[in-house]
Amino acid sequence: MLRASANALARRASARSLSSVAAKYFPSEPAHPQLVTPAIPGPKSIQLNNDLGEKFDNRATYFVADYKNSLGNYISDADGNKLLDVYCQIASIGLGYNNPALIEAAKSDEMVYALIDRPALACFPSTTYKEILEDGILAAAPPSMSRVWTALSGSDANETAYKAAFMYQHAKLRGDQDFSSEELTSVMDNATPGASEMKILSFDKGFHGRLFGSLSTTRSKAIHKLDIPAFQWPKAPFPKLKYPLDEFATENHAEELACLEAFEDILSQHKGASKVAAIIVEPVQAEGGDNHASSFFFQGLRDITIKHDVLMIVDEVQTGVGATGKMWAHEHWNLTTPPDMVTFSKKFQAAGFYYSNPQLQPNQPYRQFNTWCGDPSKAIIAKTIYQEIVKNDLVTRTAAVGDYLYGGLQLLASKYPAHIKNLRGENFGTFIAWDCRDAGARNEILIKCRDRGVNVGGCGDMAIRMRPTLTFEEKHANVFLQVLEDVLNYM
Repeated sequence: MLRASANALARRASARSLSSVAAKYFPSEPAHPQLVTPAIPGPKSIQLNNDLGEKFDNRATYFVADYKNSLGNYISDADGNKLLDVYCQIASIGLGYNNPALIEAAKSDEMVYALIDRPALACFPSTTYKEILEDGILAAAPPSMSRVWTALSGSDANETAYKAAFMYQHAKLRGDQDFSSEELTSVMDNATPGASEMKILSFDKGFHGRLFGSLSTTRSKAIHKLDIPAFQWPKAPFPKLKYPLDEFATENHAEELACLEAFEDILSQHKGASKVAAIIVEPVQAEGGDNHASSFFFQGLRDITIKHDVLMIVDEVQTGVGATGKMWAHEHWNLTTPPDMVTFSKKFQAAGFYYSNPQLQPNQPYRQFNTWCGDPSKAIIAKTIYQEIVKNDLVTRTAAVGDYLYGGLQLLASKYPAHIKNLRGENFGTFIAWDCRDAGARNEILIKCRDRGVNVGGCGDMAIRMRPTLTFEEKHANVFLQVLEDVLNYM
């Protein structure tokens, strides 16, 4: 195995020795892909998708899935093909398809009442909502964070965090003063001083959602943003690291220093009523191409935000809930001062943001508000997901299996260097990606893997990314590696 640390080797050995949680959950899970059509999508899937397309925009469809017949790490399509799924609903399936613990939670009386009597949580919270949060979402909170605002989606989680940041910063400027009559009047015309001139800073290639505010911080692809009005908010450069990391340590350190310097310069240009209220950053820029940076860079960001009285929002919508070998990816950074807010969604199948400072909750009601303010049914699912993660030590297992998978990909990269370039995600659980020769080659690999029974996804211009469940094990990694090698043999 190439350049493997002692800890990584130990975790790989641990991965081999762990009893199979997947087998406990899914005793009937396929041992390998099961294919009944020569290509995917098959004829039934194509027909169903064509029918759907008459009523619903389905042009991004890979294939039509049969969720009733999906199990564990395998997704079934409408034709009966069963594919090893390492994309998992764009990183959103934590415990595998049709997990029995989640089925039990879904059948509970608690779930029935949450679904059929769905509350407007800010006005009519249920008698059990505090307990549901404390036993699940809050039990899983990042270190030092004791509060949560629940939301409807990852985009909504980010936008409500932005609102919290703006209200917090303006409350500090206003001090003990109440809203002025000028503020109350001007805001109704979308004008200052009632409407804020403050900004949210994001990073080049970042992705933070597709709603109006979050879209203004999304910088991954033009197609996401075209034709949509945007706030004139600043963006900062994100490091473009070279791989292997140990061969380019000097160059990468210089790159991160330059990015930090540029970042601080941008903050310095925005002062007073038009200052940057908060920054938002992903631990890994997922949709932008799975771009990584070092702990040094993120520690630098935190130090600079504190210096300039700017809030730091960490977007863990895709990286959170165990996939990186820690419950929250930013725990890898070893920050001396934690972020101000951490947003989540995806693998929790719920959404919101964590925080600790009570001043991030506005003083008046109805300011951070909508009808649902999240969904207790999703919080029940998140609670079950968290409890199963703890019960089965799935974060530790994911770290070990990720090291095993990364080692296998290193060997393939040495054998097929034109097709596996810039392999990244070492010691980062199964949050692994690499670049292909170009976009065309990447898309061909994705299609050929699918036709051989592995569903995997891309990101950025030419990257392939891993997003398996937390029950993905060495045996699943072996299937994936074999299919990938078979594909690369014919490229």
